[in-house]
Amino acid sequence: MVSNMAQKIILIADPGIDTAFAIALALHDQSLDTLGLVASAGNIPADRATQNVHLLINALDPPKWPRLGAALPVEYEIDGTRLHGPDGLGNIALPPVTLHSPTPGDKLLVELVHGNPHEVTIVNLGPATMLVRAIDRDPSLPRLIERIVFLGGCWRVPGNASAVAEFHFYCDPLAARRVLHSGAPITLIPLDAARKLVFSPTDLLELPAPESATCQFLRRIVPFGIRASSNLYGIEGFHLKDVLGVAVVALSSKFTTEPAYVDVELRGELTRGMSVVDVRPTPGGAPNVDIVTNVDIVGVREYIHRILSQAS
Repeated sequence: MVSNMAQKIILIADPGIDTAFAIALALHDQSLDTLGLVASAGNIPADRATQNVHLLINALDPPKWPRLGAALPVEYEIDGTRLHGPDGLGNIALPPVTLHSPTPGDKLLVELVHGNPHEVTIVNLGPATMLVRAIDRDPSLPRLIERIVFLGGCWRVPGNASAVAEFHFYCDPLAARRVLHSGAPITLIPLDAARKLVFSPTDLLELPAPESATCQFLRRIVPFGIRASSNLYGIEGFHLKDVLGVAVVALSSKFTTEPAYVDVELRGELTRGMSVVDVRPTPGGAPNVDIVTNVDIVGVREYIHRILSQAS
C-alpha cells in the first residue's frame, strides 16, 4: 500500500536492463507513488519500448499499477541494443503482450501533472524527446512540475555515445537543451555520478528475496548485460545507472549537488550532444540545474537491497 505522504513520480523510460531495475525499485518503494510509466525510444525502438513497459509491469506485478504511456514514433541515429539485447531486456524471449490503444506518452504526462499540480517529480531515464513533446502539448507544464530528475550528460568523464557525449543527450541534443532551459527545477545526474553504481556479477545474480517474482525476473535479464559490459567496456559487472534516477528522489540525503549553468552542443562532427558546464566566475547564465557531484554509493546499494528484499 502506498503511503499518502509518498512522493509522486512519473517515470519516462527506454526500458533496458538497468532501467528495469530502476522501475522495480520505484514500483516497490512505499515512499514513492509511481503515477505513470511512460515508454520512450532510446536503448530500443519506440514500438519495443512500449511493449517493454507492459512486459515489466506484468513481470513485476507491483502492489499498485501505474498508468502506462506509449512511446512516440521517434528514431535515433544510435543503437543501444548492443548493451541490452535486441529486445532491451536481455534477449530472454519474453512473450509479446497485447496492447489495446495505449495512451500516447506526452498526453499521459500532461494529464497526470495537471491532476497533481506542483506535486509530481518527473524522472527522465531516456532521451528528452518525450518530455519536450509534452511541453509542446502544454507549455504551462514546467510551472506545474515539482522537479525534473534528468539522467544525462557528462562533465569531467568521457561520454558513452561519443568521446564527449552521453547517450541521452546525443540522441536528441535539442530536446535536452530545451528541458534544461524550460524553467522547471532540475536535478541533473551526469555520467560522472551514474558510472559509480557498478555491481559485480555475483551481486546481480544473487539478489535478495530469491523466491520473489521481481528478483527472479531481474536475475534472468542481467546475464546479457554482464557479458556485453565485459565485451564492450572490459567491465566485470554492470552499471545500474538508471537506478540513481529513482534513488535521488527516495534518498536525497545520499546525493551531493551544486547549482550550475549547463547547456548542450547541438551540432558538430565531434561534439554533438556534448554537455557544457559553465564554471566561469561569471557564467553565461544563471544556474539552471542542480548537478549531482557525489553519491553515497554504499547508501544507494543498501537502499536497493532493502527494497528488493521487500519485493513481491
